[in-house]
Amino acid sequence: MKSDSPINVLYVDDEENNLISFKAAFRRYFSVFSAISVQEAIEILNHNEIHVLITDQRMPGTLGTELLAESAKNYPDQIRILLTGFSDIEALKDAVNRGHIFRYLEKPWNDEDLKKTIEESFDVYNIKKEQEELNQKILLTNEQLEFMLRQKLIS
Repeated sequence: MKSDSPINVLYVDDEENNLISFKAAFRRYFSVFSAISVQEAIEILNHNEIHVLITDQRMPGTLGTELLAESAKNYPDQIRILLTGFSDIEALKDAVNRGHIFRYLEKPWNDEDLKKTIEESFDVYNIKKEQEELNQKILLTNEQLEFMLRQKLIS
């Protein structure tokens, strides 16, 4: 399932070199947003529709898993990925359980693998949106059927 609209990706990392590398590798394929802190990421999330959120785990102040958990509450359809250079089982458990991540990837990333993961993430995002629309249509149809049934019972 492909969409003509660009895939909006937010990458959050406290290392500026990683942000620059990410943007250089993926700006031709996606609409790339970047943030050097969780606070900056929250600002971007509040003002833009971000389809795929990718975050590092270990950052000063707020951990990536905390951002993922907050994002899961506020943007449930968004797809979340934890990309980190550290193998921390507790962080991974938090990311899965609280942040509802789609994938966990390790640094340094492979450009082609990460590109494919982002595209797969967007496919999942679109499926979630379509499912939401279908659920709304079903609810409306049920309400209309109930109304028609009540009208029939009255007459």
